[in-house]
Amino acid sequence: MISAVGLVVLLLMVFGGFALAGGNLMVIMAALPLEMLIIGGAAAGATLIATDIAGIKQMGGGIGLVFKGPKYKKADYSAAIFLTTRLMKMFKTDGAVAVEPHIEDPKSSAIFAEYPQFLKDPFFLHLLCDSMRLLVVSTGTLSPQSVDDVIETALETHHAAALKPVDRLTTMSDALPALGIVAAVLGIIKTMGSIDKPPAILGGMIGSALVGTFLGVLLAYGIVGPLAARLRTVIEADAEIYLIIRRVIVASLKGAPQPMVIEAARTAIDPANQPSFAEVFDGLRTAK
Repeated sequence: MISAVGLVVLLLMVFGGFALAGGNLMVIMAALPLEMLIIGGAAAGATLIATDIAGIKQMGGGIGLVFKGPKYKKADYSAAIFLTTRLMKMFKTDGAVAVEPHIEDPKSSAIFAEYPQFLKDPFFLHLLCDSMRLLVVSTGTLSPQSVDDVIETALETHHAAALKPVDRLTTMSDALPALGIVAAVLGIIKTMGSIDKPPAILGGMIGSALVGTFLGVLLAYGIVGPLAARLRTVIEADAEIYLIIRRVIVASLKGAPQPMVIEAARTAIDPANQPSFAEVFDGLRTAK
């Protein structure tokens, strides 16, 4: 929501300031449709050259995330600790047979049913269940470092894929000023073809041509660039919840007592969403 407010403020300040300074908004409004067609169309075409349909869909979804914000709230981080800790305790206390039904079909699990927010996140389910499956199918002593390495690789792969829309938006932002210059040059070419017109008409045509440069810079540094930066922030904020799975599983495999397991997971959370130790520990006792 704050991103939408920021966009409105941006447009009001730029165009409102121009109008208050005595600028003629009609010159911009008259040139806007064709300049946007050239710049926006060129940006869209360049993006299609550089990516594919799946990439375009990811960009669209990414822009949606900008306005929705992070999907996980403070309570969800505690819930992730509760869920992972309960499964690991069940695995260590009751064995693989007890935990296997929950990780093989989490949507039918009574434990997972208590945390429905995670059933909507395919990667969370895959990371947690696949990591637990690794423990279930392994024989002998499983090295905590080996499990940590596997989970770390999964996290890095997922994070790199999740950030691809950010890279594409950043590339578009970098290109927009140059595309604005392209539109401006085309306007100047058009103006030069009418060099015999009166100065008043030529002035209007030159002004319209310069709108292209203005739009290219505004779109790049005022809209698309900030969208990419905000999207990165949202993706990185939501990625923190996956670190909880890694911390709980690895700390449990190292034989740490439950308070240390809780701290290992809790301290991986950003302070803005970090629950207190008492909140998590009391919640675990309630969930038993």
